[in-house]
Amino acid sequence: MDGEKNGNRRGRRSRDEILDVASRIMAERGYAATSLSVLSKETGLPKSAVYHHFRSKAGLLSAVMARGAYEFFAAMREAQADGPVGDAPRERLTWCLQRTGEVFLARPEFLRLHLLLVMSAEAAEAKVEAIIEEVRRDGRAHMNRMIAASFAPEGPEIAQAVADELDYFAIAGFDGAFVALQAEPGRGLADQMTLLAEAIAALGEARLAGLRAAVAARS
Repeated sequence: MDGEKNGNRRGRRSRDEILDVASRIMAERGYAATSLSVLSKETGLPKSAVYHHFRSKAGLLSAVMARGAYEFFAAMREAQADGPVGDAPRERLTWCLQRTGEVFLARPEFLRLHLLLVMSAEAAEAKVEAIIEEVRRDGRAHMNRMIAASFAPEGPEIAQAVADELDYFAIAGFDGAFVALQAEPGRGLADQMTLLAEAIAALGEARLAGLRAAVAARS
């Protein structure tokens, strides 16, 4: 029995080690350029270990993305658990986006690999389109909730209308800031998150008068 437990623990360790190394190398080189030979050399495990745990390199990529998404959104929920309540939308959005940026900086490999897959044909090659779409959908839903919460004092209908109109813009701005950070890491992400929060808040506030009038007309 003890031998079986030890074997299971070793199996979990080797699986986690492969995932850790694959996450880093795929984020640096892309999926196609990450060979099983490289993974074997970096982990010190035989190629057969990848097949044992993941069946194929595509299966490994699926596991890398699934684990990365789970860990990222769990970290996001934890980071934003006790956000400001009484501030103006701009302050609330700034706080939330700063926390979002911190989570991404703590896990840059996940977003880097995700964007590499989005901008190439590798997602189709590895048959992970469904995971990519799920990550985009979950990320946009999270941004939507964040914007709606920032405009909550306007009432749920108006807050949701603002969020529905601006969540795509907000995601595009965040992705762009992260890509720019790869080219110019010295600029940092915090200042860009502040500017993005100001832009989203200004756009939302510019729409409030029209939304209030529309809600009043239906009342």
